[in-house]
Amino acid sequence: MKRYSADEYVKRIEALRKEMITAGTEFYYVPGGDFHMSEYVCDHFKCREFLSGFDGSNGEMIISADGAYLWTDGRYFIQAAEQLEGTGIELMKMGEPGVPKISEFLKEHMNAGQTLGFDGRCVSGGSFGRLKEALAGKEISYKTDLDLVGNIWSDRPALPDGKAWLLEKRFTNLTRAEKLALVRQEMEKAECDVLIIASLDDIAWLYQFRGSDIEYNPVTLSYTVIMRDTATLYMSPGKATDIRAALENDGVTVRDYEDIFEDLGTLDESLTVWTDIERINVKVLDSIPVNANRILRWSPAFTLKGVKTETEVENERSAHITDGAALTKIICYLKGLHDSDELKEGKVTELSIASKLLGYRKEAEDFIEESFAPIIAAGPHGAIIHYEPDETTNVPLRDNDIVLMDTGAQYLRGTTDVTRTVVIGEPTEKMKTLYTAVLKGNIALSSAVFKKGTSGRRLDILARKPLWELGYDYNHGTGHGVGFLLNVHEGPQNISSGPSGMGDTPFVPGMITSDEPGVYLEGEFGIRTENMIVCVPKDSTEFGDFYGFEVLTLVPFDRDLIDTEMLTEEEIRIIDGYHRCVYEELCIFMDENERKWLAETTRPLIDF
Repeated sequence: MKRYSADEYVKRIEALRKEMITAGTEFYYVPGGDFHMSEYVCDHFKCREFLSGFDGSNGEMIISADGAYLWTDGRYFIQAAEQLEGTGIELMKMGEPGVPKISEFLKEHMNAGQTLGFDGRCVSGGSFGRLKEALAGKEISYKTDLDLVGNIWSDRPALPDGKAWLLEKRFTNLTRAEKLALVRQEMEKAECDVLIIASLDDIAWLYQFRGSDIEYNPVTLSYTVIMRDTATLYMSPGKATDIRAALENDGVTVRDYEDIFEDLGTLDESLTVWTDIERINVKVLDSIPVNANRILRWSPAFTLKGVKTETEVENERSAHITDGAALTKIICYLKGLHDSDELKEGKVTELSIASKLLGYRKEAEDFIEESFAPIIAAGPHGAIIHYEPDETTNVPLRDNDIVLMDTGAQYLRGTTDVTRTVVIGEPTEKMKTLYTAVLKGNIALSSAVFKKGTSGRRLDILARKPLWELGYDYNHGTGHGVGFLLNVHEGPQNISSGPSGMGDTPFVPGMITSDEPGVYLEGEFGIRTENMIVCVPKDSTEFGDFYGFEVLTLVPFDRDLIDTEMLTEEEIRIIDGYHRCVYEELCIFMDENERKWLAETTRPLIDF
């Protein structure tokens, strides 16, 4: 979306307050998601960005008669502070000491008899439940049908109208019918009659289609309701044109997107209904008969999707070779810029690198799109954890600076997400020390062996320990699940020391996650090293089953930033072995000069 002056956002907040008065609500809640609790949303749902100018992927707002507040996580503290400057909106740094949660804030600031309003289609049942629990006893009223931002957004983009398309079985080795059977098995175990799914990636996975309704996320706006012997997909008719026949052949009825609310209202109250309260909106929940029995937990599609088939893993391996070649070419190019006229004249910028990398990725026949907005961050921009260059922030690359590149792509063979940090010229000792600490954390996690039942929360310390020993840390998770030609962030697995939730999910073979420790120094630079890793069996003994990880990403580390004095012999052996594999797999994609450079950069770190 286009950015405006701070004064424009001030005017929009004031216009919203007028709508609040008309609607009879003293506080208004603006979440960051869409009707499906998506992390990334299409332009139609960017209400928080419309009001504030903050365009990070995570953020929520509360507006009152005399205040405006925005909550976001540690990835975006620096970015949000810059984008909110002059708007009068107060930044609430989630998780920081003294910063209340939204529910705690409302409990402190709302008076008895006041009203909280929001668009219930964009708020999850879980979020609303926690708000009501926190405000219990304060005689607060709720208006859950208020799209007040829509009232003042005169040129609001329409809902997307792209068509869904079928993904062939050869990419996954599971058919739609087989997936439905697996889901129904789980329903039977739970003694469930009706399963409602609103999360777009789960629906796309289940019905074996992909779409284009959200940039970088190949999904389509839809809901589904599954019963013991029927399944209904709710999707705008035009979107379903190319998939309807295949769905109906497998017993899936296609109905209009909005029909779900009326259909749910006709359910028999004796039925047991299963839905994920964190990934379904208030309006859908309110459409279920009040007295119906309810199961409120992750849907079986969500948990099944997180474990990739052998075919999906093999396709991901192939995709990462293609993707690694593209990024390796860019690194070779960057390494050749030291003391060049091209660099001195400011011709190489963050956006030009992003464009050049996209060009390399497009050479793959099955390339579809990038998997998220590319993060090409030069110098101080690297400290902004999810920085995305645009025409207003784009800067030239400079000699002796480090560049952080966090990028990924969607191929028919899968989804990639990789980060490399590269120095152009000569690094400082501080850069080398911190880069090596980050790299030590990365390989400590990827080379870990752990017992069956181990969760990401218990593994997180492996990646942080080398930084902690130097007095540093990073304000984000260490690893997130990654979809197969789906969302680049998915569960149920992740690696994090944060609040309980997905970090408590035990790893099992087939789960793919990222491994991305980092360190960020405001005003100086940022460093992150990210590989995608897949959980694999390691051993089975009298003490149980043991798992580990296989690294999928194939891109060299920057040897100019590695301080070998900080590495153990085992760490050197791991890095050298990885680099041998990188060269063997990628050399055929390189021209003569690139191949010579790759051979040099992947040679053994030291000779013992």
